Amino acid sequence: MNTIDRRSTREAGEREPARVANATSADTQPDPHGVHAERTPSFLLAKPEKRALQAIAKRLPRWILPDDLTLLGIVAAIAIAAAYALSNHSSVWLWVASGLLVVHWLGDSLDGTLARVRGIQRPRYGFYLDHLVDAGATVAIAVGLGLSPYMVLSVGMLLGVAYLILSINVYLESQALGRFSIGYGKLGPTELRVLLVAINTALALGLNTRFHVLDTGLTALDVGGVALALGMLVMLAARAWRSLREIAREEPAAPRIWTGTFSRPAAGSPTGGS
Repeated sequence: MNTIDRRSTREAGEREPARVANATSADTQPDPHGVHAERTPSFLLAKPEKRALQAIAKRLPRWILPDDLTLLGIVAAIAIAAAYALSNHSSVWLWVASGLLVVHWLGDSLDGTLARVRGIQRPRYGFYLDHLVDAGATVAIAVGLGLSPYMVLSVGMLLGVAYLILSINVYLESQALGRFSIGYGKLGPTELRVLLVAINTALALGLNTRFHVLDTGLTALDVGGVALALGMLVMLAARAWRSLREIAREEPAAPRIWTGTFSRPAAGSPTGGS
């Protein structure tokens, strides 16, 4: 699951972090290659999540570093996929998957918060690593859902592809528009994790999601997954249209010049009117 890249972006109005004491004069110069996009979290749980993450980060032992939390998120994502696959044998693994989703949230979201709280951001490193790891985690969880008895693999992969396309658009906006808004409407990565935990709980408690549509044996999650993927693509199209219009206002297109046999008649000519 993708999250805000907290090691390469900063809050609106937030000052640049203090440099470490032993920084050289070259270190104090602005990095022209850094990623300087302003985060604009708008999803439902953004504010309480921020407060919780900052409180946890301030209490972590000093020997824990952001990369340790990133690694925790990677391990958790792989374990989530394994737990979903193992739910073919017992629904108890759905409870395990839910617990691992919480662990993944901690590792995936807390690494950048810890870097900001301690003033040890690594802009280019964080931007590259976080998004690379996020893409891998998204694929792992999507495959895990598809390997479970509750969703066919093709629907799981469709959800993964749709989510990755949304994420790619966010990364492009961070470069083209200077803002990093991971949420689409009121839904962000944390809200999707909460939704997955709720679904896992319902399934573990015995909710029957199987029904027959044209003898396909699809589950309610399959139909819901397809609908969610289509909804995600619709949100992408709407947001991409708004972003392109905003960029086009700053970078107007060149006027079309008619030449050759398709040239437009000059005003006042016999065929051009008065």
